[in-house]
Amino acid sequence: MVIEFGQDRPQTEEILEFTKTKKADEARQILFEELKKKNLLKIFEEIEKPLLPVVKEMNERGVLLDKNIFKKLSEKYRARLAELEKQIWKLAGVNFNVSSPKQLGEVLFVKLGLKAKNQKKTAKTGMLSTKESELEKLREVHQIIPLILEHRELAKLLGTYIVPLPALVDKTGRLHTTFIQAGTTTGRMASREPNLQNIPNKTDVGREIREGFVATPGFELVSFDYSQIELRIAAFLSGDKKLIEIFKAGADVHAAVASRVFNVPLDEVSKEMRRRAKVINFGVMYGMGVNALRQQLGTDRKEAQKFYENYFQTFVGLAKYLDETRAAAARRGFTETYFGRRRYFEGFKSPLPFIRAAAERMAINAPIQGTEADVIKIAMAQVAEFLRKEKLLEKVFLLLQVHDELVYETAENLVSAVAPKIKEIMENVLPLSETKEVPIVADVSVGDNWGMMKKFG
Repeated sequence: MVIEFGQDRPQTEEILEFTKTKKADEARQILFEELKKKNLLKIFEEIEKPLLPVVKEMNERGVLLDKNIFKKLSEKYRARLAELEKQIWKLAGVNFNVSSPKQLGEVLFVKLGLKAKNQKKTAKTGMLSTKESELEKLREVHQIIPLILEHRELAKLLGTYIVPLPALVDKTGRLHTTFIQAGTTTGRMASREPNLQNIPNKTDVGREIREGFVATPGFELVSFDYSQIELRIAAFLSGDKKLIEIFKAGADVHAAVASRVFNVPLDEVSKEMRRRAKVINFGVMYGMGVNALRQQLGTDRKEAQKFYENYFQTFVGLAKYLDETRAAAARRGFTETYFGRRRYFEGFKSPLPFIRAAAERMAINAPIQGTEADVIKIAMAQVAEFLRKEKLLEKVFLLLQVHDELVYETAENLVSAVAPKIKEIMENVLPLSETKEVPIVADVSVGDNWGMMKKFG
């Protein structure tokens, strides 16, 4: 029996059908016996169960929204959309619905005659695709493309966040999302109705949206963000000596990797070398191959192949670990995190090569991303226990969990005392003796709103 449903919130009827029982107690007994058989009871008892009240309180608390900020953003970006539309029409030589893939395709590929190398067609119509990834291939071909991409991004953010979020607040002005503990197959949490985990944090518009998430008067927002945690986890899971050395030394991991791969002294690593190292550092953990690396680096296949080989010849422990993870997943049909959480992969049984390849890529990342999910869940429960013991449950509230980040609303007069304690708890979920001396680091930021936060300490 594989305990993995097709959705993150199965209904009672589905659980009864799955366990072939008629009563909830019988279903519960079967599921717990299965957990015990697969050594997964510890995951439930020590990671998921302590988190149940924490998630419930987080959902009930909600986060305060400043409606005025959202109103101004709506006005600003509606005006920008109209301006972009006029510029696009002028370059196209015709007025059309920029949001219509069909009309956009006709303008770009028929009227303007644009075409990129290896551009894909849609399966449904056979027309050249106007997906973002395909338009990116044309970015340098015609000046209309960057404007279309900007228009698309703004329209998406307006329609997903800027306009709807203020309408969803309760009578006290707070927005309540629903955090789902078992939100993904890797163990990561998800956020629904609305999803607050996908607001961009690296774009100007994304940061402006986050500025609308504000602290309650008398409180500050305090963000704790695990720094490069997936790379750190990859280092100690793989036991790669060179990668471990980099983290133990507290070096800039991307610059240090570039130094080793390009065989140059650290102080001679250029911005481009560091960028390339960063691309492959994160890419290999998601099963990135040479072709994907070539695209990300903007280079030819020969150069990408050389860089790829140099990387794995340098970090042999990591290469061996990724190969062993892939092979074990194919053999057993599942992967395990450091704590024993499993993820199953039906794709390995598929007769279709591209489905098996997709399963391999996901299997490489699952133990790393899943371990990160376990770590942050344990941290959330441990911080909640600390707050309970210190009688701070009415002074410090967990508001948001966004992948590697936790955002707390903390009474202003307690920030300087509480923030270091939470940071310490988060950094010691796994002791150094278990991480092969690779430090787990949490960066702390404080501010009146989620978009403009300053480094703490």
